[in-house]
Amino acid sequence: MPIKHPRPWSPDDPFLYDLTLSLQDETGTITDEITSYFGMRDIRLGEVNGVVRPLLNNEFVMQVGLLDQGYWPDGILTAPTDAALKYDIEFSRRAGYNLIRKHMKTEPQRFYYWADKLGLLVWQDMPAIWYQHEDTARVRANFRREWKNIIDDHYNSPCIVAWVPFNENWGAFDVREITDWTKRYDPSRLVNGNSGFNNNPGYQEAYGDPGNGDFVDTHIYIGPNGASVPDAKRAASLGEFGGLGLFVRGHMWPVENNAYDYEPTKAALTDRYILLMHQVEQLMKYKGLSVAIYTQTTDVEHEVNGLLTYDRAFEKMDVKRIQEVNQAVTQESKKMNPGKVVPPR
Repeated sequence: MPIKHPRPWSPDDPFLYDLTLSLQDETGTITDEITSYFGMRDIRLGEVNGVVRPLLNNEFVMQVGLLDQGYWPDGILTAPTDAALKYDIEFSRRAGYNLIRKHMKTEPQRFYYWADKLGLLVWQDMPAIWYQHEDTARVRANFRREWKNIIDDHYNSPCIVAWVPFNENWGAFDVREITDWTKRYDPSRLVNGNSGFNNNPGYQEAYGDPGNGDFVDTHIYIGPNGASVPDAKRAASLGEFGGLGLFVRGHMWPVENNAYDYEPTKAALTDRYILLMHQVEQLMKYKGLSVAIYTQTTDVEHEVNGLLTYDRAFEKMDVKRIQEVNQAVTQESKKMNPGKVVPPR
């Protein structure tokens, strides 16, 4: 189905083509018909002023995102309604983010529909094998099968621009091989083989940086200083940072709550976040950073480091100021694009 002048999908312009498929009998009568949609976008690596970066539709745009675990107090891993799924995505866009990293879970297809529709890039994690002090070999075949199923289920969502098979060495095995397999199986997307390879659970030996895939990815709390830098073939991503907490009386899960650091008020937390994003901008301009993912969208039971409380009833930062600084960083990234970009060496 040739399209001479395609209109590319992006967070700035999440344009989707309407699609109708009709089945006709020998008389030309329509016997069945369905409607759908599709988006056209390209994601790859390229050199921008000599630095390897991810290019969306041939342009470097800093990916400023949220770690999104998708928990709900009234459904745990299940959102109560379709509107609730949509709300989290709308909030992320309203706060000036162009990316979420869907962390340690997958969502119903409606979630990816809303990300497509509203214009939010998605990094999709594979939920980890997590058997402390136990051999994972007996479930590794199932891991591979389910990872393939996830990719098959979501291959046609334009919002998904990167696959993340492993996180912080949790239950990690054959990391280089699985990263390479993912690249071969879906060459239309980027792959972050072991996000936060610098972190490791104490119960197993670290695989560390697999050395392949598309990203050199570190997790730094609080950060962002110390983030990874690009190499000759991979872009630099800060797969997790931040994690600043605020206690909001009456809106916390009834357990001992914690975060990586704390601020006493909404204003102070907002100021601290803005400082971190100024540092992210410096790393983007002068150290080659291309992705920064802040922890996290909402509080999650004992974790109180969300932009929203767990019940989504209270915004813990000044969202207008957060939007302004996030968008300022992405706008600065667009200024870094030359007239022509080239593939990495």
